[in-house]
Amino acid sequence: MRFSILKKGNNGLMRAGVLETPHGTIDTPAFAVVGTKGSVKALSPEQVKGVGAQVVLGNTYHLYLQPGADTVEKAGGMAKFMHWQGPTITDSGGFQVFSLGAAFGQHVSKVAKKESVSDEVESPIGKLAAIDEDGVTFKSHLDGSEHRFTPESSMRIQEALGADIIFAFDECTSPVAGEHYQREAMERTHRWAKRSLDAHSKEDQALFGIVQGGRSRALREESARVIGGMEFDGFGIGGSFDKEDMHGVVGWVNKLLPEAKPRHLLGIGEPGDLFGGVEHGADLFDCVAPTRIARNGTLYTPDGPLNILNARFKDDFLPLDPECDCYTCSNYTRAYLAHLFRAKEIFASTLASIHNLRFIVRLMATIRHNILEGTFSSLKQGFLTRYYK
Repeated sequence: MRFSILKKGNNGLMRAGVLETPHGTIDTPAFAVVGTKGSVKALSPEQVKGVGAQVVLGNTYHLYLQPGADTVEKAGGMAKFMHWQGPTITDSGGFQVFSLGAAFGQHVSKVAKKESVSDEVESPIGKLAAIDEDGVTFKSHLDGSEHRFTPESSMRIQEALGADIIFAFDECTSPVAGEHYQREAMERTHRWAKRSLDAHSKEDQALFGIVQGGRSRALREESARVIGGMEFDGFGIGGSFDKEDMHGVVGWVNKLLPEAKPRHLLGIGEPGDLFGGVEHGADLFDCVAPTRIARNGTLYTPDGPLNILNARFKDDFLPLDPECDCYTCSNYTRAYLAHLFRAKEIFASTLASIHNLRFIVRLMATIRHNILEGTFSSLKQGFLTRYYK
């Protein structure tokens, strides 16, 4: 893997670059489309390519459970198995530790409002997962069978999945956990990072280390120094955030990470957060939100998201977004989409997902173009003023 920075922004953090992988080039900043189980829900690989996607991210936990890493390896790796012509990424499985452990039944996600911060979910033991120094023991959400991930097994699984970029095994903490447990988890992540490096053996796979530390600036900066000092090919910014402080956290970290290596802001994809992440030095992003909200009838537009199930769209024969060049907007009306969702037709998810992914991919391409042209600030101001009006 090779990463080249073509142009930097005035703040010294923002940049446009090119990331070369064994299976293709990624123009950064870029959005990795999430194909959790080796499939982008409701879409074919050709449709994913058609929206302009450059890279697909698969989920280590889910692919390990079904169909199994050995099966994917025998098929020639995730990309070949799913017929994707391009670069691939797999996560470490650490976020599923969070989902099955501290977050299980707590109604919390990666991002929290400040007022929700407490020490009430500090315990690393949840309903389906328990963390110890060596790794995590968890129960499958499919059948309740017990399994175990360690840094070494995460490396073996990800090497079998064959992605171009893989991540060190980490512990993602809850945004409502207190600083004491955030430090404990961060230090464990650092030890797991070293073990992941020692276990990694495939030279054609780039291994990214993950910076943790939750909401604390001191912990985030400490983690950036420790992880940044290890021989990783790139870095992920993981863990949990306050919504109000997310962009600041990204900036704290990226001021300390090695400038010449790529940085991936994990699990973040809200349009406003993409602008903030890019401005503060992130090169790659991924999030399930574009396709997840699409399947529920929420669709991105330059004037903010719209709910296609609103009654006003029943007889609206305009394109979903007259400014969009996607297959959906070029061929179908709001009224037709509203009909498909009301009739619970599968095609509704396909058309909506095509549009939402195209919106995000096109937005990232526009951001990159404006970085290169030196006009990012005016783009950001105009977009966010209109989108969040």
